[in-house]
Amino acid sequence: MRRCAECAGRRLAFGWARAALIYDGPARSLIRAWKEQGLRTLAPIAAELVVDAVPRPDAAALVAVPPDRDRRLLRGEHPATALARELAVRWRLPVAEPIVRTGESRRQAGLPRARRRANVRGAFLPTAAGPRSACLVDDVYTSGETINAAAAALRRAGTVAVGAVSLARAVR
Repeated sequence: MRRCAECAGRRLAFGWARAALIYDGPARSLIRAWKEQGLRTLAPIAAELVVDAVPRPDAAALVAVPPDRDRRLLRGEHPATALARELAVRWRLPVAEPIVRTGESRRQAGLPRARRRANVRGAFLPTAAGPRSACLVDDVYTSGETINAAAAALRRAGTVAVGAVSLARAVR
């Protein structure tokens, strides 16, 4: 499988990434409402969109990208966690939690790639042995820096193969 132009030439801790939607227009508005305005009923719909567009991953478990504690308290349920839970039911895969977010990091929105990379460097730590293979779940894949940092933590937890799935993907 070919790498996208944005990922080509980069050393990544994950092997593949897939998304159901392009992150623009109506999808951007819907996901912002989900993340920022408490539209909690979107998780089952988001999961159906992902299942319709992305094949079931060949993974031992799904792992939601862990939320920032302070933002989770403000927003309620973390979209990645809700999406992982819904996908687990549809794909008949367990959800594992072998990594945590180490603390608060700045929002990634609006940051250039280098700042995004620095912002999430060391943001995730393993807390348990990871599954042999895992599929990270996030709501939006933009630069890939958050997924890459989470995948690196999974690898430190012993996970050999890491992929990623998201509801939407920013296309540059």
